Amino acid sequence: MEQVHEGGCGCGAVRFRVEGEPIYVNNCHCRLCQRQTGSTGVVNAFYESERLAMLGGDLAESTFTSGSGGEHVVSRCAECGTALFSYYPRVGRAGVGIRVGAFDEPGAFRPDAVVFTGSRMPWVALPEGIPAFHAYYRPSELLPPERFARLMALVERGK
Repeated sequence: MEQVHEGGCGCGAVRFRVEGEPIYVNNCHCRLCQRQTGSTGVVNAFYESERLAMLGGDLAESTFTSGSGGEHVVSRCAECGTALFSYYPRVGRAGVGIRVGAFDEPGAFRPDAVVFTGSRMPWVALPEGIPAFHAYYRPSELLPPERFARLMALVERGK
């Protein structure tokens, strides 16, 4: 039986559900994530977009320039502005990064990697037992084969 995870925004207007386990989970400390969240970084669980179902509420979108120069779209609750999802240039709308903090049970998600540690706040400690990278990593070297295959399928669909 596949896992089902639900979540929502800060005011409760938006609710969503995602089925299955994520392709990967990253804890990102890049400057773009810091600026977009107003915090030390973000933790995203990446899924195929068709696994995400909206249960209620309206979204508003903001578009930013990603580190690669492409469009990074952030979907937020139209009422309270809570950031919930991201769409990245490499996969377009085929894949979605869901903010782990928006899930009802965020502790169910463990990062596969901590990325862009070179720009993390100097007082942020890195978690033990989770691979950390100054910038990024090669997914083929970190992800199990079945999850890497899911990622490559998204890249193909996003072209």
